Amino acid sequence: MDKVINSYEVMFIADVSKGDAATEATLSKFVSIIEANAEVVDIAKWGKRRLAYPINDMPEGFYTVVTFKSAPEFPSELERLMNIDESVMRSLVIKLEYDAAEKKAKLVEVSEPVTEEVVEPVAEEAVPAVEE
Repeated sequence: MDKVINSYEVMFIADVSKGDAATEATLSKFVSIIEANAEVVDIAKWGKRRLAYPINDMPEGFYTVVTFKSAPEFPSELERLMNIDESVMRSLVIKLEYDAAEKKAKLVEVSEPVTEEVVEPVAEEAVPAVEE
């Protein structure tokens, strides 16, 4: 029987009140947990942003979105670990309906620059001046 592998996306907001070093440590901790248990497709660091409403009396947080492929048991464990860690203000894991690796490959394929043809300039002909 084949192992089931699904695509998931996790977004989490890290606490920025303890400084950039602590925020980066939180990000690297959870990214390394995901890399150890899943195949990472994409990591998007959205950066420090203002929250729509204060969470734990904090107006800002560092947003990160990680897209990965894993077995169905891992996302619930990841949610549990993020809920335990006090430096994660909010997190959400969703199952994607499509294969994330295939979609990223198509996007990369489309965004690659197409080789352009070299167009030689055409010599301008002398145009008589129009008098009014």
